Amino acid sequence: MVFAVQDLHIEFGPRVLFDSLSFVVAQGDRIAFAGQNGAGKSTLMKCIVGALEPDRGKVLLPRHTQVGYLPQDGIHISGSPLLDEVLGSVGNIVELQQVVDEMSAELQRLDAASAEYKETLEEIGRLELILQDRDATRLRPRTESILRGLGFADKDFTRDCGEFSGGWQMRIALAKLLLQEPEVLLLDEPTNHLDLQSQRWLEQSLRTYRGAICIISHDVALLDSLVTRTIAFHHGRAEEYAGNFSFYLKESKLRKEILQRQAKAQQREIAKTQEFIDRFRAKATKATQVQSRIKQLEKVELIEVEDDDAVMSFHFPPPPPGGHTVVKLEKASKAYGPITLLNEYDFTMEKGDRIAIVGVNGSGKSTFTRLISGTEEPDAGSFAFGHHTQVAFFSQTHADVLNNEQTVLECVEAAASRETRPMVRNLLGCFLFRGDDVFKKIGVLSGGERSRVALVCMLLKPANFLIMDEPTNHLDFQSQEVLQRALAEYPGSYCIVSHNRQFLDPVVNKVLEFRLGYAPRLFYGNVSAYLETVEAEERRLKMLAQQGAASQDAPQVSGNRKDARRARELARQQRNKVLKPLQQELEQVEADIAARDERKEVISAGLELPENMCDNQKLMELTQEYQQLERETEALYSRWEEISEELERKTAELEAEYGVLNA
Repeated sequence: MVFAVQDLHIEFGPRVLFDSLSFVVAQGDRIAFAGQNGAGKSTLMKCIVGALEPDRGKVLLPRHTQVGYLPQDGIHISGSPLLDEVLGSVGNIVELQQVVDEMSAELQRLDAASAEYKETLEEIGRLELILQDRDATRLRPRTESILRGLGFADKDFTRDCGEFSGGWQMRIALAKLLLQEPEVLLLDEPTNHLDLQSQRWLEQSLRTYRGAICIISHDVALLDSLVTRTIAFHHGRAEEYAGNFSFYLKESKLRKEILQRQAKAQQREIAKTQEFIDRFRAKATKATQVQSRIKQLEKVELIEVEDDDAVMSFHFPPPPPGGHTVVKLEKASKAYGPITLLNEYDFTMEKGDRIAIVGVNGSGKSTFTRLISGTEEPDAGSFAFGHHTQVAFFSQTHADVLNNEQTVLECVEAAASRETRPMVRNLLGCFLFRGDDVFKKIGVLSGGERSRVALVCMLLKPANFLIMDEPTNHLDFQSQEVLQRALAEYPGSYCIVSHNRQFLDPVVNKVLEFRLGYAPRLFYGNVSAYLETVEAEERRLKMLAQQGAASQDAPQVSGNRKDARRARELARQQRNKVLKPLQQELEQVEADIAARDERKEVISAGLELPENMCDNQKLMELTQEYQQLERETEALYSRWEEISEELERKTAELEAEYGVLNA
């Protein structure tokens, strides 16, 4: 057991979030917390990490268990260079070694056959692996690898953390957690601020993570590929499902149907019993049977089927007619200081275009949306809307300018036109503002709630050109579906900045890719088609580069054999200097793994010998040796992966400089 939640009860005023909630998380578990926004998922994580006290119940955490928590927002780090900040998060190695020493001493006092002995032994092994990982020679390369995977460039490593915006601040916090490798990772919407490439890297990293993971996310693709258990929260209750998110959706529907059938069957039986009672109540000869049936009815536990939350729908206001050209940029340039985002860029959007805007953070996506919305001017070149183009723009900053003194309802009604005012309450319900929620002041809302209010205000504006910058970041699965269906029916044109592939794929027909240092590129098709095209392009370019390097060698040999021989000799020397030590170390690691596997087989056979099975001391010694070999083997496999990656990277660097290397 990594931790357990026991009889947890949390309520806010009259609203009960959890009542007698209990579950256990084991080593290696991958658990999704599912349910609508406001169901209590984030609150539960705060309870687990100790940031919030429950009204009743408790969270049981074994001694020395570390819990890492990534909230949705609210993190700001400054005052130290990025690389130093992340490296410094792993804690004091001396303190960790003291914990290992204490547990080793405790191990000597425990019964070797007890469960506590086994758990302590496994914990010592886990901590020893962490100590190995925190060796200075391994820690820095691993830290750099994590930062690169999350989208940071090498030049960012020396920048002060305070220079990074909110989304990058969350990446810094995530990098620190991945480096620390706590026993439990609590991740609240970890992909909200990640681009497509970083999302894919994180997904691979979480798959191989050694500890347990509890995750809240509206990224269905991530949940389906990662989690093996789903705990769904609904109206103060929690139900567990032994599968990923898609399994949960299917199974919950099936459970509901079964429960409805059982409830109907029960009602039929109750009706029959009541009919018997009413019919024979006055007959003395049936008095005993009637009383028996009355008592039977009193003992019946009614099967309750909770009503589903209303599935609302939303339709955009009819867009005004517009011309064939929606918006046009000609020779547009835009720069911030030394960073050039656009350089004499031409872009034309036509009626019916439904464009997804993708790319790494900081590559200019949000700037581009401000340019085509007319809220910001290009430094050079021209911008113009098409004939009768009317734009509605949702940016990530619109939530910051809402009137804190207004209620949610007042704010949205002020943004609505006379034609769209009747839609206000329905649309607020679609985006999770129901009942008394609409009377909350804007000033008391969370960042996500403010963002949803700003989105609702934008959606009520009649327009034939929609621009949305990360509209799904704070929407639950149901609200995303509402917006997705409305976009599919919308007859106008739109641009959407998002990295949510599942949301985008059914509603876009073009993809505009932004890359630092390059002009934006337009692809036809949805995001999945774009990713397939880019991956095929990368494979083709790599192959052409190898072929080009090989073909360039031939004329050099025929034209100047002496230079060619010198070049080959230099390449051979570099290969021996750089690659050979790595290859030798890789072979040694493989030999060490094989030796330990052989010894483990010998120990396994020894454990089954009758003379050893009767000798507790011998069994303990063999078990301890086997456990130690397991830990060493796991560490060796980790080192094997590191060397393989380094070997592949160095080979690619040498091939780029000297051409294809011959073995």
